Amino acid sequence: MRKTLRLAIPALALIATLGAQNPTGAAAITSKFDTPQVRVYVATLSPHTPVPSRNGHATNRVLIYLDNGSMTRQDGDRKAELEIHRGEVRWRPASGAYVAENISDHPIRILEIDLKGKPSGPAPVSKLDPTVVDAKHYKVEFENEQVRVLRVHYDAHDQGVEHEHILNRVVLYLNDQTAAKADDVRMGGPGVHTERNNGDQPADRIAVEIK
Repeated sequence: MRKTLRLAIPALALIATLGAQNPTGAAAITSKFDTPQVRVYVATLSPHTPVPSRNGHATNRVLIYLDNGSMTRQDGDRKAELEIHRGEVRWRPASGAYVAENISDHPIRILEIDLKGKPSGPAPVSKLDPTVVDAKHYKVEFENEQVRVLRVHYDAHDQGVEHEHILNRVVLYLNDQTAAKADDVRMGGPGVHTERNNGDQPADRIAVEIK
């Protein structure tokens, strides 16, 4: 499948250490979509209200923070404070019980990507991998056996190179673009295409490829 994609990609949001699997009180959960591979939702934490996750979190997750702020996470007697920034991406392994708290004076939103399964083996490789043939626009944020996280940036009216996506991916738009709004979250599938930002502003996004 070959097509030309016109886009203006938003800047990333950061991921939090919150386990929203068993939230109480201060965490509002907004579901985005649920597939056989991932469950994707936004957890919004009210300020200065502890959110206990009594059973912990059974799955590994990718967290993308959508707001700047500060949080704490307490595991037993150990408590850590975390400064977060919009567009920051973090890996959060499965864990036991803990308590998260937004210690900022405003709500904090976190895009959480629950990984349902285990990696099926080495990920396939394409000669048209975007990080190889279009390294100007595609950078690897981090990679492990379950995901590869890409940060994508196009300047205004910038033209990309034809490339191929082999894996399904969750895409977060960080700013308004010609075909998306800031904070839109979509599921992308395999395909070969060329991208162009037809907007007058830079376009940024984050893509989480599921292995």
